[in-house]
Amino acid sequence: MKTHGFWFLNTLVKIRISGDDNADHISVLEHHAPHGDSPPLHIHHTEDEIFVVLEGVFRFVIGGDEHQLQAGETILAPKGIPHAYRVESTSGGKWLTMTTGHDFENFVKAVSRPAEMDSLPERHGPPTEEFKAELSSQSSRHNIEIVGPPLH
Repeated sequence: MKTHGFWFLNTLVKIRISGDDNADHISVLEHHAPHGDSPPLHIHHTEDEIFVVLEGVFRFVIGGDEHQLQAGETILAPKGIPHAYRVESTSGGKWLTMTTGHDFENFVKAVSRPAEMDSLPERHGPPTEEFKAELSSQSSRHNIEIVGPPLH
């Protein structure tokens, strides 16, 4: 079965460069998400995360500072600093993440399913308690700590 990437929660993620393929474990992932998408406020303890906005408008909170970014702009979320984003554009957004390690890439693989087509997954309601527990477990396993709710 040909995979088009991964359905990671409400997003489509494509691994452009795997951390498994280079000595420094640098990962580059391409994301496509709908309007309003936001992960919980979280910390990567072992890797810096660079965001490059390809399409859309985003609001980022990094270490308590708020930033508005649009296509062509880049921002760094240093390891150890709480951060989250929210897709503000009604048409959704696309961006790249580059991490200086592959914990995040492996987290995505662990909690995703192969995308059946090159599109966003069908939206579902809130995650079940069982899935929340799995996300929490996998987050810890991949050195990611959830420290707050998604951005609204």
